[in-house]
Amino acid sequence: MKLRPMLQVADVEGSSRWYQSCLGLRSGHGGPEFEMLFDGDEFVLQLHLLDACEHGILQAGTTGERGVGTSLWFETGDREQFAAVVEQARGAGAEIVEEPKWNPLAHHHEATLRDPDGYVVVICTPFSAEP
Repeated sequence: MKLRPMLQVADVEGSSRWYQSCLGLRSGHGGPEFEMLFDGDEFVLQLHLLDACEHGILQAGTTGERGVGTSLWFETGDREQFAAVVEQARGAGAEIVEEPKWNPLAHHHEATLRDPDGYVVVICTPFSAEP
């Protein structure tokens, strides 16, 4: 079984551009209502227009809040790739909520971003005993 997270967003094409420019993902579908994003050949994320009518369950609540209690963690291959992705996100103008740091509880390096819809996006290295 593979996890296929889907975010409900206000602007699918804008969010797709953000994930492509900040994390280096690529479009596998494209369009104003739905997107599939890939890392190489690996399908990693779906974006769906919040108000698209075919999935009534995805409609906005009364507050219109999205992402509360949700975070997406993108694990890089190593520290070098981690640093490159963080710099790519920075260069793309991503909002960096927490600068890169060593997390001693998780035993990895991590940096936290916020996407255009307010979802928390964490870039991290694999588990390591060494900071």
